[in-house]
Amino acid sequence: MTPMYRDEQDLSHDMRTACVHACNTCAEVCNACADACLGEPEVADLVRCIRTNLDCADMCATAAEVLDRFRGDHPELVRAVLDACAIVTAACADECRENADRYAHCKAAADACDQATAACTAMLREPALL
Repeated sequence: MTPMYRDEQDLSHDMRTACVHACNTCAEVCNACADACLGEPEVADLVRCIRTNLDCADMCATAAEVLDRFRGDHPELVRAVLDACAIVTAACADECRENADRYAHCKAAADACDQATAACTAMLREPALL
């Protein structure tokens, strides 16, 4: 969700909106990947991927919510959440990439994680968060 209003001084609005979108997309794709992994015949081999996807989905959903509400108060909180999200999405991308040659859903999750990692990293360079 993105705000229904735009602060005149919110110079990072477009970047923030893109980050919220990337995190929400990543959460959806990682949940879908975990669900698809559960349906695979060799599900026992995918337990780590499933858990990582679920952790990533939760972290991305949280980051999107926190960032969507951010209006300048407590930038240290937003930085911590975005930093954690970048770490989790990078780890999930690595995990999913190990299975991407066998499963299209893992490839899609790795790609979504890469986009969320990039968006969070870009947001962390925003002056409003420094």
